[in-house]
Formats: sequence, structure tokens, C-alpha cells
Amino acid sequence: MPDTRYALLDTPLWPLMNKFYRTHQSSMKAVRDAQLWVARQDEIVAALCLRPVSGGHWLTGLFVDPALRSQGIAARLIAEAVKGVDEPVWLFCHPDLRVFYERRGFSFDPELPYAMAERLSRYARSKPMIAMGLPARS
Repeated sequence: MPDTRYALLDTPLWPLMNKFYRTHQSSMKAVRDAQLWVARQDEIVAALCLRPVSGGHWLTGLFVDPALRSQGIAARLIAEAVKGVDEPVWLFCHPDLRVFYERRGFSFDPELPYAMAERLSRYARSKPMIAMGLPARS
């Protein structure tokens, strides 16, 4: 198995992240005002966005190539992305993913800034969705 490298994607390369998502028929998209993190072997095999929001960061767009799942790639990518973040990190996910994120230090139903709580409320109208949070580091 090739070595997997985890790194920020340079801003001019953000279209590669969208190409990765499209290749796997994912509706996710790279967010330009976010840190774009990728795991690469030769090509991108996983990606996520870490977007600054009021009071913390919002983790979105986590996706791993289905052929490479259950190998720890998502866990390592999350760990690399949040390593230098001192503020809380929040994410929204399907309830089935709660245990996955709890194993990475996230807790269920964190206190959210108003704007994030409103966004969760809107998203939850059309699909099952929960909030998870990683506390601020002191």
C-alpha cells in the first residue's frame, strides 16, 4: 500500500478537491474560505474542509475514497486538520456516524453559536442530522 500523506491543499489546487468529490459522485464541494485538507497517495484519497466560523471552526466535506475506508485515513486526516486549532471545532453528521466521531474526541450535542444552531436546524428539516463538537484546547 502506498504511503498516505496528509497536508493542506494549496489554494490554487482547490479544483483538484472538487474533482475528487465529483469522481466519487459526492455532492460535497471545496469551500474557498476554508482550509482544505487532503490525504494523498498518488492522487487525493480523502478530503475535508475546515472553515472558520464565529467562535470556532466548522468541519465539513469529509469524504474518503470508498475503496480505502476503514484504514484510519479519515481519523488521521481529522487529527492533522485540527492539530493546530485552539478553538472549538463543530461538525454536522448523520446520527449513524456519532460513534465514529466520538472515538476522535468529539462530543454529541455541543453548545453551538447561534448561527451554527440555526444552520443545523435548517439542515435537519430535510435529513437526519446531529451536531458534534471538539472542545477548545487550552
